[in-house]
Amino acid sequence: MSRGVSADPQITVGVVIALPEPVHSELAAMRHRAGDPQAASVPPHVTLLPPTAISAAALPEVEEHLARVAEKFPPFWMHLSGPGTFRPVSQVVFVQVAAGLSACEQIEAAVRSGPLWSEAPFPYHPHATVAHDVPAAALDAAYDALRGYDVTFPVAGFTMFEQDAAGVWQPQRQFTLDGAQDVGHT
Repeated sequence: MSRGVSADPQITVGVVIALPEPVHSELAAMRHRAGDPQAASVPPHVTLLPPTAISAAALPEVEEHLARVAEKFPPFWMHLSGPGTFRPVSQVVFVQVAAGLSACEQIEAAVRSGPLWSEAPFPYHPHATVAHDVPAAALDAAYDALRGYDVTFPVAGFTMFEQDAAGVWQPQRQFTLDGAQDVGHT
């Protein structure tokens, strides 16, 4: 083996609830209008597991873990409504998860266990980012654009993404929610 070549290459994965059309296109357009530099590489979503480096060899174990998580939880309804922000802590404007919050929290906790366990840097707060690290005026405009935004849709699963060499998030595997447990609508 030559120097500088890792015997255990790392990949970066994330687990998200992908947003259906037309929500996907609407929020992607808002992110582009805000001038968000990640608009082209990060599809609209609600995060369950933020970018996480894992060993490429651990990928089958991670996929098995995610399949077991999906088997425990039933599909649910998500309601996105109105703007929110993490300012001044983080320069982010997002659309709020108004319903489906409990389901997201329970699924996130299950995803972030086993081979994906890690200490969370912030408390989990499900949301769909619309502007991140853009000038204050763009954050304000994105916030204003979300006033009155209101959409409800069913969530039937979650997706594992992998970040490619160019920094673009590529969907790798869809996991269907298949449980009978009632996680509620809040």
